[in-house]
Amino acid sequence: MNNQTYNQIVSFIWGIADDCLRDVYVRGKYRDVILPMTVIRRLDAVLEPTKGAVLQMKKNLDEAGVINQTDALCSVAGQSFCNTSPFTLKDLKSRAKQQHLKADFIAYLDGFSPNVQEILEKFKFRNQIDTMIEADILGAVIEKFVSPTINLSPKPILDDDNNVKIPGLDNHTMGVIFEELIRRFNEENNEEAGEHFTPRDVVELMADITFLPIADKIKNAPYLVYDGACGTGGMLTIADERLHQLAREHDKEINTYLYGQEINPETYAITKADLLIKGESLQDDNVAFGSTLSNDGYPTLNFDFMLSNPPYGKSWKTDLERLGGKSDISDPRFIVTHNGEPDFKMIPRSSDGQMLFLANKLSKMKHDTELGSRIVEVHNGSSLFTGDAGQGESNLRRYIIENDWLEAIIALPENMFYNTGIATFIWVVTNRKAAPRRGKVQLINSTSLKSPLRKNLGNKNCELTTDLRKQISDMLINFEETEHSKIFDNKEFGYNKITVERPLRLSVDLGNENLMKFEQICNQQMDTKLATIIEKVAEKHNYSVVQNFNEFITELGEVARDLGEKLPAKRVNLIKTHLAQVDENADKVIKKIYKPGKAKTNPLSGLFCTKIFGKDCVVEYEPDTNLRDTEQIPLLYLGGIEQFFKDEVLPFASDAWIDEDKTQIGYEISFTKYFYEPVQLRILEEIAADIKALEEQTKDLLKEIIRG
Repeated sequence: MNNQTYNQIVSFIWGIADDCLRDVYVRGKYRDVILPMTVIRRLDAVLEPTKGAVLQMKKNLDEAGVINQTDALCSVAGQSFCNTSPFTLKDLKSRAKQQHLKADFIAYLDGFSPNVQEILEKFKFRNQIDTMIEADILGAVIEKFVSPTINLSPKPILDDDNNVKIPGLDNHTMGVIFEELIRRFNEENNEEAGEHFTPRDVVELMADITFLPIADKIKNAPYLVYDGACGTGGMLTIADERLHQLAREHDKEINTYLYGQEINPETYAITKADLLIKGESLQDDNVAFGSTLSNDGYPTLNFDFMLSNPPYGKSWKTDLERLGGKSDISDPRFIVTHNGEPDFKMIPRSSDGQMLFLANKLSKMKHDTELGSRIVEVHNGSSLFTGDAGQGESNLRRYIIENDWLEAIIALPENMFYNTGIATFIWVVTNRKAAPRRGKVQLINSTSLKSPLRKNLGNKNCELTTDLRKQISDMLINFEETEHSKIFDNKEFGYNKITVERPLRLSVDLGNENLMKFEQICNQQMDTKLATIIEKVAEKHNYSVVQNFNEFITELGEVARDLGEKLPAKRVNLIKTHLAQVDENADKVIKKIYKPGKAKTNPLSGLFCTKIFGKDCVVEYEPDTNLRDTEQIPLLYLGGIEQFFKDEVLPFASDAWIDEDKTQIGYEISFTKYFYEPVQLRILEEIAADIKALEEQTKDLLKEIIRG
C-alpha cells in the first residue's frame, strides 16, 4: 500500500467534511454524508470510461422494447453494476440552481442498478439530500469529490505522456481508507474506535497461516472463502489476494468465491461496494445482511477457508431470544451430537457470544474433500478458559479438540488492535491435519514479536512486520518445539471434574427445650400428631441425644404405626430441618438400602457395606451438601480418576465418595502455564548497594535542609 497516497486521501476526505459540513452537521453526523459519497464517487469513477457506451446500449434496448436490461448494460460497463442516468458526478458539479441539482442528483442515484440501490438504502443516504440542498452544500460536496487532485478509482490517472499521474486505489487500500474514516468518526462520537476492524498486519498474518501450510495442495479448482463477521470486507479481500498469489506461484489456476455476513448497515454497504468493484462471479450477491448468530445467511453452504475477527465481550442476548431462549434453542450449529450425547450444547453465556462464531464455522466445514476446511479466527483470552466443565464454552473446546480439529493457537502481542489493548489469540482449526499433527496441538507464543509504531492508532501501538509474520508462520509450518512453540497431546488440556461427597451425620437432641421449640413448629405446620410421636420416642430415650438418626427414624415409624399414623418424607424432612443437627460424631445418615443381590459394594461410587440388624447390607449415604467439594483431574493423570481419588482425597477424607452422575469432562488452555517465565530476583548484594547509595543521597539532602 502506498502510505503517502493513503494518508493524502484520508486527509482530503476528512477536509471535505470540515470544509462543507461544519455548519450544517454536528461532527458525529459527518459520516452520514462522507461514507456514502466516498462509495458513490468510487463507483462513479469506475463507470466513467464506459458511460457513453452504456447510454448508447440503453437507447438501443429501449428502442427494441427490451424490459430486462441490467445484465446487458452491466456487460457493456464491464462491471457487475451500471448507471443508466445521463449524468456522471462531474456533470452535476456545474448545476447552478439547487432544485435543478436536486432533481438531477436524484435521477443520477436512481440510475444505478439494483445491487447499488441496496447499498444506498443501507446508508440511508437519500435522507440527507434535502438537508444538503437547503444548506446549499450538495454542489460543493460533489465538486470536492470529483477534484482532479485525488483518484478514488482502481485505475491510475495518466498524464499526456501516458505516465502515471495519480495511482489507482486497489480494494485493499480503499478498505483501509474506509476503516480509518470510520475509526475517526467513532472517536468523534465517543464510540469504540475500530470496533469492527482487524489491523491489516494481523489480517496478513491470518491469511498467511490459513494458506501457507497447504500451499502445495492447491489445485486447479474453485475455492469458497467465508467471513461471518466481515466488517468492511478487508479480510476477504486480503485472503483472496493471498490465495491467488500462492496459486500463481504453484502454477495453478483457481476461481475464488467470497462470502460474508455483516450486521452493521454501514460496513455491510462498504463490503458490498468493494465486491461489486471486484466484480468476480456475482460476488456482490454473496454478502448477507443481518446477524450471523440468529439469521445465518448461508445455512446450506460449506466452505474451504473461513477467517473472522468476531466481536468479543459483546452480549448476544437478543440473538438468544430470537433463537428461542437458552432452554428452547435447537440450532444444529450450536447443539450437536458428540460422543454419544445427542444434545451436546455449545451455548456460552449470553454476555459474550464470540465462540458461537467459531461454532458456526465448524458447522460449515467440508468433510468430503481432500483439503477439508481451514478456520482461522481471532478471540480474546476468555475463549481459552471461560466456562466450567459441561458449560457451553468448555464444551465447544472439547468438541474441537476431541474431534482432533485444533491445529494451533497463536498468542499475539498486546495492543495490536485499535479498540483494545487486551491479549488476543488466533485459533487455527482444520479437519485435515497433517499426519505429524494428528492428536497434537501447537501453542505459539508470539507476544514478544512486535515492532513499535511511530504513532499510536487508538490502542494499537505496535505492528507485525513482514519479517515478524514470516517468523510466526514458519513456526506453524515447521511444527517444532522452540522457545516460542510448544507441542502437546490433545488430552493435555482436558480434565475430569468430579463431585466429591461426604456423608451427612445427624444427631437428635431430645431435650425438653428442643422438644418445646419443635412442638411450636409442628403447630405452625398444622401437624400436632408429629410432636406426639416425637414425645413418645424421646421418653424412651430419657430425653437424651440420639447419635444414630437412622435408628431414630425407624423407631418413629414404629410408634407412628402404633398410633395409626404414617411417617412420609414431608415429616422426615421437617425433623431433619428443625430437630436434627449436623454432628461430626454422629452416625452416617442412610439414604437407601439395597435388597440383597441388587448392588455390589463400591465405596468409590458411594455404595458401602454396613451391618443393619446384624446383616451385611449395601447402602447409599445421604450426602452433606456443606461438605460437598469438586476436583479437577487431568485426563493424563496416571491411573485416572480412581488413582487420583486414592492419592489426593481418601487420605484426608476416608468416608468420601464420587457422585458419578455429576462427573463432567472439561477443556481449558493456559498459555501462562506453559510459557511463564519467572522474574529473576535481584541478589541481596545489589539491593544492599542501592540502599546504601540512597542513604548517602539523603544524608546530603538532610544537611541542606538543616542549613536552610
